[in-house]
Amino acid sequence: MPPTPSAQFSLDLRVELGRDPDSLARLTAALEEAGGVVAGGEVVEPGDAATVRSLIVQAGDRPTMEAVARAAGAVDGATLLEALDRTLELHRGGKIYTGLVTALDTRDDLSMAYTPGVARVCLDIAAEPELAREFTIRSNTVAVVSDGSAVLGLGDIGPYAAMPVMEGKCMLFKEFAGINAFPICLDSKDPDEIVAAVRLMAPTFGGINLEDISSPRCFEIEARLQEALDVPVFHDDQHGTAIVVLAALLNACRLTGRRLEDLRAVMVGAGAAGVAVAKILSGAGVRSLVACDRTGAISTLRPDYEDGTMNTAKTWLAEHTNRELRAGSPAEMLEGADLLIGLSGPGIVRARDLERMNPDPFVFAMANPDPEVRPEEALPHVAVMATGRSDFPNQINNVLAFPGIFRGALDVRATAITEEMKIAAAQGIASVIGPDELSPEYIVPSVFDRGVSPAVAAAVAREAERDGVATSEFSAVTL
Repeated sequence: MPPTPSAQFSLDLRVELGRDPDSLARLTAALEEAGGVVAGGEVVEPGDAATVRSLIVQAGDRPTMEAVARAAGAVDGATLLEALDRTLELHRGGKIYTGLVTALDTRDDLSMAYTPGVARVCLDIAAEPELAREFTIRSNTVAVVSDGSAVLGLGDIGPYAAMPVMEGKCMLFKEFAGINAFPICLDSKDPDEIVAAVRLMAPTFGGINLEDISSPRCFEIEARLQEALDVPVFHDDQHGTAIVVLAALLNACRLTGRRLEDLRAVMVGAGAAGVAVAKILSGAGVRSLVACDRTGAISTLRPDYEDGTMNTAKTWLAEHTNRELRAGSPAEMLEGADLLIGLSGPGIVRARDLERMNPDPFVFAMANPDPEVRPEEALPHVAVMATGRSDFPNQINNVLAFPGIFRGALDVRATAITEEMKIAAAQGIASVIGPDELSPEYIVPSVFDRGVSPAVAAAVAREAERDGVATSEFSAVTL
């Protein structure tokens, strides 16, 4: 089956067409025969002898894009003037920029914003460094830090290639929470160098968002920075995923009248996100959780635990989950389970394996783009289905979490993000969907729901105050 056309593989074709009334129909037919879908078009240059049209054509992959462009150039009566890759063009020159919050129109403006007036502000901050949070961008700026070692589904692509993803993250911070964010891609995989680099630039930022750093180094880097810095440090690949999983689970339980304490959960996937999911579910009240990798249930009885070859993430899971020391394949662990959480890859679970679960189970299959079990095959066996994909209901998407978390933390000048604040963030996400709106297809809000970030921010800020990590507001400077 050919890949489904989408905006990520879309072209803007500039084509000159003669006055032949059938030329546009021939062009459209040729594009569709090549595998494209015409998603829009307009006349950009009308003329007596010929017309230049812009056609937006979606494809399913790069080869199809190339075939579509070739097809456009081969149509009788059509001349291909330009074929622009819309995704590449969107990234040309980068996706973010800096701007000014005050005009520089007069000498007075310049003398206050820069020399000599700026010296007064510098001296005040030198005398009281915490004033930097009041009179510089630090109060509302987050560093998005990566080494490019575990980017999306692309793996270790390095700091240069990671930049488009980090820029995208910064866009989401600004769009959904009004936070200034800047991408910092470091040319090192050494935890000592990464920690040192972030510590040295920390005076510029009010928070640190770690992104796409491979396991197990991500655990050490996050822990050391949390210890060293007095601003929130958050590894989104771990905690963002965990928070949205808990939010979805809270609403699935609301919908079906179940309690977290009564659920028997199985998790397939034992990386950084797996540890974070296990921690947050345990903190929220889930008592029974078995974590699995591709070979089966993880426990302290496994040979790789006993001989010390088990990695950091799996070791933590072995010591903190599977209290019953069950052994067996992921499919076998589903016997009597109420919840399956997939954080691994496609094909780990077959639809018929879900029949082993208790009646009306929850299945959160989050591998992207191919879930652990195909949703269309799983639906007959489940009460609630969630995935990591945007083309199915209930998308588990980190953008529901991190903008609001940092918004709330920055608003109260929190010195850390606690486990309780993460649980509060999940409750904030879940609360956006009212009781009358809940359905099996709607337990997770849309990523474009503008009520999510404020709800998360408020919940996080209140919890920060209860946890004692919120600092007092600074008084305004008076003459």
